[in-house]
Amino acid sequence: MSIGSNSPEDEPPFTDDAPRADGPSVGTALRQARVAAGLSVADVSNATRIRLAMVHAIEEDDFSSCGGDVYARGHIRNLAKAVHLDPVPLIARFDAEHGGRPAPTPAAPLFEAERIRPERRGPNWTAAMVAAIVVVIGFVGFTAIKSQTGGDTDTQAVEGNATPSAGKSAAPTPKTGQSATPKSDPSDSAIAAAPQDKVTVRVTAPNGRSWISAKDHNGRMLFDGLLNKGESKTFQDSTKINLILGDAGAIELYVNGKKIDDDFRPGAVERLTYTKGDPEVG
Repeated sequence: MSIGSNSPEDEPPFTDDAPRADGPSVGTALRQARVAAGLSVADVSNATRIRLAMVHAIEEDDFSSCGGDVYARGHIRNLAKAVHLDPVPLIARFDAEHGGRPAPTPAAPLFEAERIRPERRGPNWTAAMVAAIVVVIGFVGFTAIKSQTGGDTDTQAVEGNATPSAGKSAAPTPKTGQSATPKSDPSDSAIAAAPQDKVTVRVTAPNGRSWISAKDHNGRMLFDGLLNKGESKTFQDSTKINLILGDAGAIELYVNGKKIDDDFRPGAVERLTYTKGDPEVG
């Protein structure tokens, strides 16, 4: 027995899974076949690229959201193939229930219409997230470069408050007849005269650049960034200084006026703690 007004020569015979006039509706047949195949609505939606809401509506025999009978037939065909049903009887029953099959439409205009009217999809959150990450990385890189080029080469952090050293002050020009006597580095003098009741740590990068982090005894951040080759930082606290060196081999340390002679390897990450009195690695 065939469904609709098509003759046996026009339509192939039904399979056992095909809905009959007195059998389940198109939507019910699709839902029963999907459940029998062990597929969820999301599985069918992913396989056919038909939205979840539209799959639910078609399984309830609601074709109003399909955009017309032509698109409804296409969705029925794709859903039937996804759940292993013969789509021809289902489409024939749909035609019988919705006014019959329309006149043949040339293939090219039909495909052009489907191409022009794609299904509306939600915003591409993945692309938006990637763009946001690129913006954040660019801002961080710009901030790091700006801090390297515009910052002081030797900054002394005392109790967490950074004060610029005299390294950028212009040296006075000696008067005629006077000899230019070299002066010691102010930061070296500060290290040599380090107070006994505090811990003073100077970090220099004579062999290359390294990322460093310095915190006081309360865990407050004194510095977190790149130390370029030739630059130095001085930190002071009443109890202890906690350091992290990203490339310890590029760093020289002076603690309470004394140089630390630890053999740090290039590229090694070191976590160090220094306190008052003689240098002592925590």
